[in-house]
This record gives sequence, structure tokens and C-alpha cells, in this order.
Amino acid sequence: MRLRNLNTFVKVANLGSFHAAAQQLHATQPAISARINTLEEELGTQLFIRDKSGTRLSSRGVQLLPYAEKLLAISLEMKQQISDKSPQKGTLRIGITDTLANLYLSPLLKHWQQLHPLMSFELISDVTPTLTRQLQENQLDLALMVAGNYDQPELVIEPLCSYPQHWVATPERLADNPVTSLEALSHSPILSFPRDTRPWDYLQQLFRPLDERPIFHTCSSVANLLTLTLQGAGMALLPAPIIQEHLSRGMLVEFSPGPKPPELSFCACWRLDDDRILPQLLAQSGREIIVATA
Repeated sequence: MRLRNLNTFVKVANLGSFHAAAQQLHATQPAISARINTLEEELGTQLFIRDKSGTRLSSRGVQLLPYAEKLLAISLEMKQQISDKSPQKGTLRIGITDTLANLYLSPLLKHWQQLHPLMSFELISDVTPTLTRQLQENQLDLALMVAGNYDQPELVIEPLCSYPQHWVATPERLADNPVTSLEALSHSPILSFPRDTRPWDYLQQLFRPLDERPIFHTCSSVANLLTLTLQGAGMALLPAPIIQEHLSRGMLVEFSPGPKPPELSFCACWRLDDDRILPQLLAQSGREIIVATA
């Protein structure tokens, strides 16, 4: 489907005349008609009704018009972004879940500053349910957060990265209380991300079959969860990049109480009705930085 044909369709629709559209587009009227015929053949439907009263949109033409206008606007913005050498100005509000912020916030911001030196970035670190709500309520332009089974057609969701999760504790805590089963683990305090997050939901499902469930202590900061684990306050299920240095130094020990935990996946999200290309460009560059830094 050619953009020129969509542009011709929009001109005819707005002007209500093939002749007027031909004048504005500096084309012959047969050329305009040929473009519309090609578009109608591609879509398999009639887009205009022509009679003695003039030219008007068919029901399918009315349905197509807002989509055609949006595609043309995105195409124009893309060309301006690529060809315009003057840096963009303004503010972009970006939400990022704490785990990604802990691992990548500095390289991400430095990279975005290089790409858009005159842009101001408002960075908000929070749990995924809060970021999702803020995105839906137009309080954020882009969110980097935990992936899930989202049923939200108003959001565009693109994968970012995925990490294994491991059960860890200090050597001293495991020496006093060896853990080889969920039943044994249930007698120890569990350090967890907050309620209604994906890691929390997994833990609740994991321990649900047991008669006696563990006591949970929650914290929204992965850095604080790590500190609490290192200080022996409990046992935790944490993403591999957060704990790998401490495992290699012997400050934490990995153990397996049962089923292998699922990987923790992350995604980039922005609103479908956001006609700007910038959130998508930042999401793509963010994925490149995360892959290169991991």
C-alpha cells in the first residue's frame, strides 16, 4: 500500500472532489482516479460514492480515514526526525521498574542524552502495576517494566530482555537451616517484591499447596532486597544479574527448594494513541543498550 495513494484518498475525502484534489496535488484527474482505484482494489472495498450530488465517502471510507491520516502523520514525523538536524526539545516521562533501574538506568540516560541533548527526561522508578496505571492515565510516555499477560489493546508492548531467577541466602543461614524442599523453605522468612507484582504472584502460587505458608517481608527496592538478603534477614528469589557478583564472591549461596523458577521478563510499553515516534525510538535504543551492557 503506497503512501501516495493514501495521501490522495485523504485529499479527496477532505475536499470532496477528485478535481480539487488533482489541483492541490498537481496531478491530472485520471491519475487521481487511478490511485483511488488501486487503493480500493488493495482493500477490496469501495471508498467513495460518486453521484449527481458530488463525491462522498462510503461507510468503509469513513472507517479508513482516521487510520490513513495517522499513517501519513507518522510518515511525516519520521521523515522530519531523520532529516532534521536540529535536536528535539521538550520533556519525556519515562517509568522504569526498579530492577532495570538498578542495572541500566545510568547507561540508558547517558545514551538518551547523547541522542537528544536538548530533551529533558523525567525518570520515575516504581513497581509494574503503578507504571502500567500511569501509562494508561497519560502520566508516562514510555515504561520499561516487567512483562505479563496484559490485556490492554491501548498499549504497544515490545520485549526487552529476560533473566533467570535464583533462590539465594547467606552461607550462614543455610548452614543453620538447609533447604531442600518447599516445606523446609516455608519455615524461613521470605524476602519478596511487593504484592500484585509478578514475582509476588509466582511465590503465592508456589506456596499455595502447603498447609503452612512462610512469612513474607516485601520491599519495592531490589537493592534493599539484596541488602536484606546479604545481612541474613531472610531468603529471596532474585534475578541473576542482581546477585551474580555476590554469588561469585561467596557472599550468597544458591539453593533449590523445588521447581525451577520461571525467567523474569521485561518489556517496553507506550500508548497506541501516541502519534510521536520518539517513545518507540527510545524503546529500541534502550533494548540495544540493555543487550550490549548485559
